[in-house]
Amino acid sequence: MSHTPPPNTADAHGQAGPAARTTGGLLPPITAGVVSALVGFSSAFVVVLSGLTAVGANRDQAASGLLAVSVTMGLACIVLSWRTRLPITAAWSTPGAALLATTGTVDGGWPAAVGAFLVTGVLIVLTGLVPQLAGLVTRIPTSLAQAMLAGVLLQLCLGPITGLAANPLAVAPVIGLWLVALRFAPRWAAPLAFLAAAVVIGVTLATGKTAVDPANLVPRIDLTAPTLTVAGVVGIALPLFLVTMASQNVPGVAVMAGLGYQVPWRRSMIVTGVGTLLGATAGGHAINLAAISAALAAGPEAGEDRSRRWIASLTAGMVLIVLGVASASFGTLVALAPVGVVAAVAGLALLGTLAASLTAALADPVTRMPAVITFATAASGTVIIGVSAAFWALVAGLVARFLLSGTAGAHPATPRSTPPTFR
Repeated sequence: MSHTPPPNTADAHGQAGPAARTTGGLLPPITAGVVSALVGFSSAFVVVLSGLTAVGANRDQAASGLLAVSVTMGLACIVLSWRTRLPITAAWSTPGAALLATTGTVDGGWPAAVGAFLVTGVLIVLTGLVPQLAGLVTRIPTSLAQAMLAGVLLQLCLGPITGLAANPLAVAPVIGLWLVALRFAPRWAAPLAFLAAAVVIGVTLATGKTAVDPANLVPRIDLTAPTLTVAGVVGIALPLFLVTMASQNVPGVAVMAGLGYQVPWRRSMIVTGVGTLLGATAGGHAINLAAISAALAAGPEAGEDRSRRWIASLTAGMVLIVLGVASASFGTLVALAPVGVVAAVAGLALLGTLAASLTAALADPVTRMPAVITFATAASGTVIIGVSAAFWALVAGLVARFLLSGTAGAHPATPRSTPPTFR
């Protein structure tokens, strides 16, 4: 059943009512939707391409995966906002893509990764249909989930440093513009870093002998027959599901609640889970509720009239589909980048997430040691019996928490994710 907010509901930061509707018009939510889509896409699409390539995708398959997640999350934005009249925004799983980038190829290669994406989609749908499963996910201590994510991100966030050492002339302009933007326009820091990288790539192409094949600029869907392997399910699907739920879906609900909106959990999980399933064989890894970027479409920037902010999410979905169609061009641009540039852009885009994850993981002194163990295990990148470090990190953290419970190092009352309202 769709939910239509009262027409005169007050904005959290200002007035409401008919005056806002007549003076605000459609321009604020449409503008906010365009900005939300552009910032979300340009900030992290390099991470998505890097993650898909790391688990075995070739250039065409990675471009197809980027197209798939862009289109499916755009459609999810449109469906959720239209049906609920709420400014619900979907996004690809950036932490999930970062996880893939540090996981590497598992037994079975790219088809096994595609099979893992399908399993992830099934699990997301089940969290919407089975409240007990969602409750189990939210019982994972927040500190451990964030520590696992921080450990995964650490390796990628070293990219700007290693890139600067390997290719200072190409990487320095990217970092320089990012720093300036971080000071004066933080929201646009990551997109401007990619813009600087695009200029560097353009200069490289203009001064070199590399030619761009026009065929590589044509959008295409590259379907892959999935295979299920133990390494794929345990090493990719389970960590991808957990990091998507703990770092995107649950916080996404919390962000929207802070803005005065109650997200329909069951419907959101079914829509994003089905979207993940639809995009999986084309290479899409996972879509979910937007967390940090959700505020761009649901906050005051989308207009004073709260009853029209859903138009921002609808607009964002349309723009994301257009950007997805252009994914082959973005993939080609990244493939032509000089050494170190792509890693630098990806690392810069994830630094903010790393900072937030470390803060959440280490905030409580009572649970700090299990969180540090989780972080160190994930950061090691060690693969045991074909299973990625992210899985073992969570196992190590839970074991440490159990063993240290009752000591000064931990406590049974570890903070957990705030459970959503299952409806």
